[in-house]
Amino acid sequence: MRKLFVSNLVSVDGMFAGSGGNIDWHVFDDELNKHAIGMMNTVDTMILGGKTFGLFEDFWPAAGKDPATDPDDLVIARLMDEYTKIVFSKSRHETNWQNTKIHHNIDPAEIRELKNQPGKDIVIFGSGTIVQAMTNLGLIDEYQLIINPVILGQGKPLFEGINHKLDLNLTSSKTFSSGNVLLCYQPTK
Repeated sequence: MRKLFVSNLVSVDGMFAGSGGNIDWHVFDDELNKHAIGMMNTVDTMILGGKTFGLFEDFWPAAGKDPATDPDDLVIARLMDEYTKIVFSKSRHETNWQNTKIHHNIDPAEIRELKNQPGKDIVIFGSGTIVQAMTNLGLIDEYQLIINPVILGQGKPLFEGINHKLDLNLTSSKTFSSGNVLLCYQPTK
C-alpha cells in the first residue's frame, strides 16, 4: 500500500505560509535541497491545493526548461513534470501542465483507492486546506515537517481547523546545519 504523507516547511510557531501566503522566510540550502531530492525519488504522485498548484505551475515547468536553473532545482523540476499531479480546487478547471488531474472535492474513497494502487508514495506539499481536510478524514499516513528556525507571529497555521485530537509517534528526526529540523510523525493507530 502506498503511503500518503505531508512534506511541509513550517515556522517554529506552526505557520506554513506567512501573511498573504509568502514563503520568503524559508531557510533552504544545499543540504535541504539534497534531502528534498531524496524524498522526491520516493514518490510519483503529488496532491496540491489550488493556490499551491498555481505557485508550482508558474515556477517548476519553466525552471525545468531553463538552462540557467540550479542543477538540484532542475532535477526537482523534471521529477515534478513527470509525476501525477492531483489538484483540489473549487475554482480551477484546467491546466496545461502535463499529468494533472483537477478535482473539486475530496472523496475519501478515491484517496483510499489511490493509496491501494501500485506505485510509489504520494506527497502533499503546502496546501494547508488540503492537509487539514485529509487530517480530519484520517487519510494521512505520515507528517514530515521541516521546522524552520523562525517565529513568524502571524500567517497561515498548518493545522488550523483540525476537529479532533490526533496522537502522533515520532518515527525519525534530522537536524540540518541551517538550523532546520525534520520531524517525521505517524498517527498512532
